[in-house]
Amino acid sequence: MHKQTTSLLSPAVGTQRELVSFHFAPGSASTSAQSGSSASQKIYIQSSLHADETPAMLTAVLLKRRLLELEARGALAAEIVLVPVANPVGLGQYVVGQFVGRFDLASGRNFNRHFMQFPTLAERARDLLGADANRNRDIIRDLLREELAQQKPLTEFESLQLALFKHSFDADLVIDLHCSLEAVMHVYTTEAAWPSIEPLARYLGAEASLLATNSGAQAFDEAHSLIWWHLQQQMPASKPVPDGTLAVTVECRGQRDVSYEIAQQDADAIVDYLVSRGAIRGEPKGLPPLRMPATPLAGSEQFYAPVSGILVHRAKIGDTIRAGDALFDIVDPLTDETTTIRSNTDGVFYMRRAIRFVTAGAPLGRVTGTRAVRTGVLLGA
Repeated sequence: MHKQTTSLLSPAVGTQRELVSFHFAPGSASTSAQSGSSASQKIYIQSSLHADETPAMLTAVLLKRRLLELEARGALAAEIVLVPVANPVGLGQYVVGQFVGRFDLASGRNFNRHFMQFPTLAERARDLLGADANRNRDIIRDLLREELAQQKPLTEFESLQLALFKHSFDADLVIDLHCSLEAVMHVYTTEAAWPSIEPLARYLGAEASLLATNSGAQAFDEAHSLIWWHLQQQMPASKPVPDGTLAVTVECRGQRDVSYEIAQQDADAIVDYLVSRGAIRGEPKGLPPLRMPATPLAGSEQFYAPVSGILVHRAKIGDTIRAGDALFDIVDPLTDETTTIRSNTDGVFYMRRAIRFVTAGAPLGRVTGTRAVRTGVLLGA
């Protein structure tokens, strides 16, 4: 394992933050030859880009321990890059004792939104691509490397996004570990990636899998997959563009779900998945059943408070919901009036906010749905 430290742009005199990454190498040439495999993949895994999502961070810690053992045994067949603390900026943000890890206090920007895009990439690639899809993958990655090298971040926030992207842009698989406020295990990925990501959802025991090619938010995972999807739409059939990066966001339940037992379970599930992909040598474990079929992200019903008051949860996380079921009561402490919010959707109640008093318009939670009912930006702020 090689530890790498990347200095972020200093926001003020006397301050400096660093992004730390751990780079695991595949087994020696002799080991690879004996097993008949070689390092043909790069895997990138990061956690807690929203810095207050601690369960993901503990999973990454325990995953690092497993990877160290596997590397020592020569069991790695892929390059694996692990970033357990993907947001050192957010880790330092405290306001009167409250931890603020989702938004950059300097700009108000969400740390996992609006990652960089490459508007000139297709034009540059058009004249260079040929009939060999694998060669085209290498050409596109070389072009991306050049564009990233030319980026000049103006803020610490931008330098963090750039540093993360430089580690991950050429990965075959990107796993972005997060958590929600109160939630069951669930994952986000694209329709095209789902056949390859489904085994991960099975190993993790995901109770919801949400699919969208483009949520409109340019989150970290989509920033990778959309590069290749856009090129596939723009290039002629004579210049095939492969799926260069499969990307998935894993929501490791809720913020309070921090325990060695749960984190080890999730770390082991990721290892099992990497074995099944051939990134780690070994006999793949049998696939567990898929707990719930994947559904479109655009089919998830999002609930908002129509009034202010005391929030009372009427359903448990993970419950199977039918249209008409009561999910929330909002009690006005002055008038005693109770407003009940009911589901319009059949699905799984997969996440809710960890709040017990709400203002009008506050987001409350989500239920999966099988029919697309929303358009535009599909992820919350």
